Amino acid sequence: MAKNVLRTKLCDMLDIEYPIILAGMGGVCGPTLVAAVSNAGGLGVLGAAGLSADQLRDWIEKTRNLTNKPFGVDLLLPKLDLPPVSGKFPISELKAFLPAEELAFVDRLKREIGIPDVEIPPLEVDSDFLSGANKLIDVILEERVPVFASGLGNPEAIIPRAHAQGMKVVGLVGNVRNARRVANAGVDIIVAQGHEAGGHTDRIGTLALVPQVVDAVKIPVVAAGGIADARGLVAALALGAEGILMGTRFLATHECSAHPDFKQAVLRAIDTDTIPTGRGSIVEARVLKNEFARQMLEMESAKMSAEELVDFIGAGRIRNAIVEGDMKDGSALCGAIAGMIKEIVSAGEVMRSLVDGYESIVSGLK
Repeated sequence: MAKNVLRTKLCDMLDIEYPIILAGMGGVCGPTLVAAVSNAGGLGVLGAAGLSADQLRDWIEKTRNLTNKPFGVDLLLPKLDLPPVSGKFPISELKAFLPAEELAFVDRLKREIGIPDVEIPPLEVDSDFLSGANKLIDVILEERVPVFASGLGNPEAIIPRAHAQGMKVVGLVGNVRNARRVANAGVDIIVAQGHEAGGHTDRIGTLALVPQVVDAVKIPVVAAGGIADARGLVAALALGAEGILMGTRFLATHECSAHPDFKQAVLRAIDTDTIPTGRGSIVEARVLKNEFARQMLEMESAKMSAEELVDFIGAGRIRNAIVEGDMKDGSALCGAIAGMIKEIVSAGEVMRSLVDGYESIVSGLK
């Protein structure tokens, strides 16, 4: 790899060689892939979603046995300051725990899409999810992982404890409003993720989103969504980003623990083979087209309620696709750049192609 050609503020902040971050994809970003990316000069990030506290601690230990370079942990956050309650509660009482701006956003989205209000019976609330998330956070802090990344939700409640031990905190956003919100909360780095990205997305494309977020905040911005090679890296830096976050390209690597059938589906995909699903359910996600996606779109067209969409998605659809290889009825999270991926290579090869390609493109522009 070329040395010291590709370096930004992000490298100094995270103590990495190149401004390239692995997206912490739950279930598939384990120690082997994370260590490979970190050893190649980027920042590997463990995907903690779905892990128990003991599993996460084990993954952190295994990662440290494979690399002495910095790495991070990504977690999907609920609202962490809810009281420890269990039982059935009217929806009106549960809404009281949510930020007013988030409720307003959902109401506006329902009006735009045309989702009617429905009578919702009291909901069963179990604090296990919240306590589980808090246990994972405790592990991350106890293990003094260098970087904490919030793949969904606002990490505000964690920031003081993280900063007290020198940890960097990354917040992922899909619009300028949320970028300002997490910046004001004190995150160190913002990932501006465009609509092209796999998994949970907003409605704004990367090319439009990144420069607006860069202009709106005073902290480093990382671009994500639709980036698979050095051309995307150069474009991201030209938009004002200090680096990139990539997920889908690293799915098709030898070190990724995704099911072989899922990897092959990524290789077969063309540019039109992904689609956003779950609109109006607050769990919108870009996935590979399959029977599950078709049914989701039919339900959305029929203007099913957000609660019905969430219930249909269920808790195991993502794992069924990515880990178990159910490419018919699983939710196969995947970015729109899948059509650019033609072979399974090592994570180190992906990193080398990014760095060497960057140098070649930039040299050609001089």
